[in-house]
Amino acid sequence: MKVIITIFCLWALSLHAGGNAPTVYKWKITDLESYIANADHPLIINFWATFCAPCNKEIPYFQSTAAKFQGVELLLVSLDLPDYYPVRIAAFAKKQGYTATLAWLNETDADYFCPRVDRRWTGGIPSSLFVNNKTHYRRFYDRQLTEPQVELAIKEMLAPVDRAAH
Repeated sequence: MKVIITIFCLWALSLHAGGNAPTVYKWKITDLESYIANADHPLIINFWATFCAPCNKEIPYFQSTAAKFQGVELLLVSLDLPDYYPVRIAAFAKKQGYTATLAWLNETDADYFCPRVDRRWTGGIPSSLFVNNKTHYRRFYDRQLTEPQVELAIKEMLAPVDRAAH
C-alpha cells in the first residue's frame, strides 16, 4: 500500500509543475505520514492556513531559503477549513506567489492528527517539521520562525551525522 501511495504522490507532484493555478492535493494524515516515511530527500513540512498572518509572513522565508539548498523539498500543508479546499487555497497561494508543493490536510480532529506529526504539537500554527530520513533527523517547531532560524534549521537537517557522538 505504501508503494501505491508513494507512486501516486510522485505522479501527483509531477503534475504540479504545469498549469496556471497551483494544484492543492487532498491528503489524510496517513497520506502525509507515508510521504514523509518514504521520502529519499530532506523535507520541510510547514503547517499553515490562509487566515494565519504569522504563517504567511514566514512562508516566503521558507521558499527562498529552501531554494538555496539542492534537494530540499518544501511542502506547505494547509489546515484551512474544508470549504477553502481547493479553490480558495489555490487562489491565495497563487496571489502570494507560493511555489512550493501544496496539500490540504483533510482532517478535523486535531487530537488525532497533531500527535501523529509530533507528540508535543497542540495544533497551533505556524508549525514546521524538518525531516531527513537518510540521517534519521526529525525536528518539530511549534512557532513562527525567522529567516535566519529557517536557514539554521535547514543546515542542521543537512548536517552529516557525527558518528563519534553516538
